[in-house]
Amino acid sequence: MKMDMNWFNSRIHLKPNETAVIDSCTQESWTYDQLYERANKLASYFTHIGVQKGDRVALLAPNHISYFDFTFAAMTIGAVFVPLNWRLTNTELNDIICDCNPKMIGVDSSLHQKLPQLDEEIVLLDIIDHTYIDTIKTYEQREAVLIQENDPFIIIYTGGTTGIPKGVVLSHRTILWNAINTIISWGLSDEDTTLTTLPMFHTGGLNVFSLPLILVGGKVVLTADFEAEKAVEDLIAFKCTTALFVPTMYHMIIQTDKFQEASFPDLKVLVSGGAPCPQKIYEAFAKKGIAFKEGYGLTEAGPNNFYIDPSDAMRKPGSVGKPMLFNEIKIITEDGHQSESNEVGELLIRGPHVFDYYWNQPDETAHTLIDSWVHTGDLARQDEEGYVYIVGRKKDMIITGGENVYPLEIEQWLEAHEAVDEAAVIAVQDEKWGEVVVACVALTVELSEAALKAYCAEKLARYKVPKRFYFFEALPKTHVGKINKAALKDGLQNSRLIT
Repeated sequence: MKMDMNWFNSRIHLKPNETAVIDSCTQESWTYDQLYERANKLASYFTHIGVQKGDRVALLAPNHISYFDFTFAAMTIGAVFVPLNWRLTNTELNDIICDCNPKMIGVDSSLHQKLPQLDEEIVLLDIIDHTYIDTIKTYEQREAVLIQENDPFIIIYTGGTTGIPKGVVLSHRTILWNAINTIISWGLSDEDTTLTTLPMFHTGGLNVFSLPLILVGGKVVLTADFEAEKAVEDLIAFKCTTALFVPTMYHMIIQTDKFQEASFPDLKVLVSGGAPCPQKIYEAFAKKGIAFKEGYGLTEAGPNNFYIDPSDAMRKPGSVGKPMLFNEIKIITEDGHQSESNEVGELLIRGPHVFDYYWNQPDETAHTLIDSWVHTGDLARQDEEGYVYIVGRKKDMIITGGENVYPLEIEQWLEAHEAVDEAAVIAVQDEKWGEVVVACVALTVELSEAALKAYCAEKLARYKVPKRFYFFEALPKTHVGKINKAALKDGLQNSRLIT
């Protein structure tokens, strides 16, 4: 039996008059029925300009109601939605646009200068503000399109910090099962409201809470960019029950006066993702009585994969928990065997929520998706109770004098020091040891290299203590706020680090 995967139509019929989306900057809001009308009008426009099932439609915009317009219009006619990273350079955007070859691009009025020279056949649609939808003419009724589970739905391009960005193809099955798994495993309901500050061209902005909450009938509050004090204000003003931020954002939030003064009566739980979270952030929320936990995911898998109860998160700091209801994991050692308890290996994930393939990159697909298992490239261990801990990226592991060093262990210890604001541990080549450990840090007060080495020696084996420390005002970040180790390594190799 062929089942139509357009679940958005069914959601609208259940609670058409309930608020679905709120713009935190303009205070405008849209009900589910209004969201449906906008998507259908845009879908008619897509059909009018010749977009057919399987064609790509792209969007270059900060967080905005248009993301939902494009998502559900694409779902309606079987088009493939490609959210574009507006923080990329013109050259990088050109590479992505050439790769996915969209039939049309919606572009925010503030971002026209970011677009490269485009093929004349690509249609441009100006996204001035939410009223852009009113400038689109109403066209005749479209023919119904059957959307099946394996049809491509969204292509999200990876960050590209390790090379050319890859277009991760997420089918209708992938998106739906990630949402179902999240709703059931995390206990989301139509009473929940989230604040989406992560960019929606990123899987964290689109797929962690935004689409799962639309599926279950909750509310999504959008903000165009992250600002720590405003995030605190929005969490309170819109009575948010949950939200996702990356550790860098949490670090900025807990330092604000507004956070120190505020209470959060409606918050059920906050989730950290994108990178392992320092213990000091756990402690700041514990003092406020706010439930806090870490998640783990990647564009190719979900991105939601684990569940941990906030009480267990306090008991097992740093753990992302156990696999969610509808996915499997295993941890494989270098010799291909399943790891024992607390033995480190590569994390593999499978389930109906994993990606289908990389756009135009069959070799990369074959390397990452093997026998239905996504090889994440992340190192992990699982304790005796089944709780999983992410140790770090496989490519980041340092081998010095034959010993394996996991940078995350050193970073977490460094960031526990009251004078250390941020830390990143990387390797440099060395004739004697093969690689040696170095640390890049941003400090809140002046501290010497000798003092930091002595502090590390209190807990870490000698070979784990960084041989050199490089001091920064702030560490470089990726477009979603993660510390950019690739930029640090590049700077170090080219003698451009400021010390």
